[in-house]
Amino acid sequence: MPVPMAVVDYIPVILFIISAIMIQRGLYDQMSKGAFALLSGGTIMVIAAGLMKATWKLLYALGVCDFERLNQCFFPMQSVGFLLAGIAVIALLYFPQKKESLAAVGAPAVFSGTMVFVVMMVLGCLGYCGGLALYARRLKQRKATFLFMIAFICMLMMGYLSSRDFTKDSMNWIAEGVNVVGQLILLLAASSLFGKKANA
Repeated sequence: MPVPMAVVDYIPVILFIISAIMIQRGLYDQMSKGAFALLSGGTIMVIAAGLMKATWKLLYALGVCDFERLNQCFFPMQSVGFLLAGIAVIALLYFPQKKESLAAVGAPAVFSGTMVFVVMMVLGCLGYCGGLALYARRLKQRKATFLFMIAFICMLMMGYLSSRDFTKDSMNWIAEGVNVVGQLILLLAASSLFGKKANA
């Protein structure tokens, strides 16, 4: 694995960090404490998973070590994180914000199979990006609505690409490109929806 490819893997993580901060600041006074805790916890899990995988790639590319555990925990952590964040955004849309709900607080158990994480990832991304798109639509922010939908499509594409042959550098570069573009679109969507409020 080339070092430049490993370094590029940090870019979508950084973009996601920025968009997550903007989204959290924008929704802080709109969500119940429980829903906001789920949103914060979920996005933190996604960020941690991304940082661990990028660090694994960098250590491997530099010939320091093959810290495989950093890579192995990526998919379970990211899928659960997106699921929690998605539940939080759905709670914002459909449940009274003054009432604390304990229904969605339980974290899913960790399984060795991957299908459960695929389902959680798809549902979580749909709840996160789709929910934010609906929220933007309620506020009549058409640009943000469209961008959140495109970000969701890019995340689905990343899920598909992750099942391809990653022993080839070409597939890695394609996946990196899709990931960077997807996170950049998510950041643009967050900036379009919450930029003015965040800077106020």
